[in-house]
Amino acid sequence: MSERDIPAVLSTAHAVAEAARRETLRHFRSSALLTDNKAGAGDLRAFDPVTVADRAAEAAMRAVLAERRPQDAIMGEESADLPGTSGLTWVLDPIDGTRGYISGTPTWGVLIALTDDEGPVYGIIDQPYIGERFEGGLGRARLTGPRGARPLAVAPAPSLAEATLFTTFPEVGTAQDRAGFEAVRDRVRLTRYGMDCYAYALIAAGHVDLVIEAGLHPYDICAPIAVIEAAGGVVTNWEGGPAHGGGRVLAASSPRLHAEALARLADAGA
Repeated sequence: MSERDIPAVLSTAHAVAEAARRETLRHFRSSALLTDNKAGAGDLRAFDPVTVADRAAEAAMRAVLAERRPQDAIMGEESADLPGTSGLTWVLDPIDGTRGYISGTPTWGVLIALTDDEGPVYGIIDQPYIGERFEGGLGRARLTGPRGARPLAVAPAPSLAEATLFTTFPEVGTAQDRAGFEAVRDRVRLTRYGMDCYAYALIAAGHVDLVIEAGLHPYDICAPIAVIEAAGGVVTNWEGGPAHGGGRVLAASSPRLHAEALARLADAGA
């Protein structure tokens, strides 16, 4: 991507975010919200919800891209991948945290990332109900919201013993995944659960130190990678390699803290 393309890309990304805001807010906390279970009816314990809002928001996002950036590829959670010719791919999650969305909590978010062959180059984490938008990459690292705009920057590096750790589910994937997570959890000051993509945004904003998760898809993590890295943080898989393909992810506010957490994961055999 050339420098002259950046303004058009940024304008498009924000237009995509606005389209998703309209659709997600239209259905949020609605008594008529329709929810399906993508896991099917075979296992009553499995619940992977999708709502009319997920589908409507992604359709609206794709419509903006079709008009403004037809040369780019699209990967989204709710519809088939669309090939492109530019070497750039938009990675979309219309509602990250659908369980929170259907529960009425304001901790879900819209994820928008632009990637090239090497990974994410720009990302947005948008929380429509609160009105906060975190963006990072292409020379930007900022939060805009009810209190105005400010730069994003991770917190000064704490030790593992002083850190705040988040994950979405206490059970964190497989038994081996849980063992790794618990090895880090047992060394930190505070552990919290259930924030979905908003926890990654809080790393970039300097309020959270670590997020550890497993079983992610590319659309779950590409935007958070771009935002956190632009704010000065580190995001890898549990082996210290690239995380934009999903799977097991470790996000940290500093290289030092990342190394400490990575060592604990390795010691636990994760």
